Amino acid sequence: MAFPKLDTPIYDVKLISTGKKIRIRPFLIKEQKLFLMASESNDEGEILKTVKQVLKNCILDDINIDELPIFDIEFLFLNLRARSVDEIVELKYKCNNKKIKEDGNTSTCGNLVEFSVNLLEITPTLNEKHTTKIELTENVGIMMKYPTFNIIEKYESVNNNPELIVEIISECIDYVYDKDNIHYAKDQTKEEILEFIDNLQQKDLEKIKLFFDTIPELKKVLKFKCEKCGYEEDITVKGIQSFFV
Repeated sequence: MAFPKLDTPIYDVKLISTGKKIRIRPFLIKEQKLFLMASESNDEGEILKTVKQVLKNCILDDINIDELPIFDIEFLFLNLRARSVDEIVELKYKCNNKKIKEDGNTSTCGNLVEFSVNLLEITPTLNEKHTTKIELTENVGIMMKYPTFNIIEKYESVNNNPELIVEIISECIDYVYDKDNIHYAKDQTKEEILEFIDNLQQKDLEKIKLFFDTIPELKKVLKFKCEKCGYEEDITVKGIQSFFV
């Protein structure tokens, strides 16, 4: 006689970008094994691939993971982690306070401080300066779209490479408008889009940079206080890697 099948709970999660509700199930032992292997590798690319695979497994609605903005991916992952393991995640940080010793040399405190973070309390941070509409002149502007999981995977090692940064900008332009027409990027060749970007002024690139710098993000500010040396500071925790285990 076969073993009985266990019922798996289903949860609703609302996407940040659209407000659409999608259904997820907790990840199972088979997915937990994938996480363990990825975390042991310490490879950021491998971690992203694993997150992508597990989300595909655990999302019960028909949705293209590759086309979701990265903050939606992070929000889904945090909810999945909370529903699958525990809402509370224990984090540890080493005190890096440097003190001058009697001999004049410096030493680092090194004391480990533990934090408990409720993943379901982490909500997206919205910057009042953020906008997807970038006005270049009185009549000409750009409508941007958010970097997707697919784009992040493709350019995960940008490292301030000017050429790759331009590539990312080109993939995040939805359309360019003037007072008479809308010119969708999907209707242009890659060369035409790159030429358009190359002919922008530095002030225009700063406006585009502001769009990327103020994209909604999931983060938690922790009040750090070392019980050993009394050092205090605010620590900002963000990114999938911070809550991966």
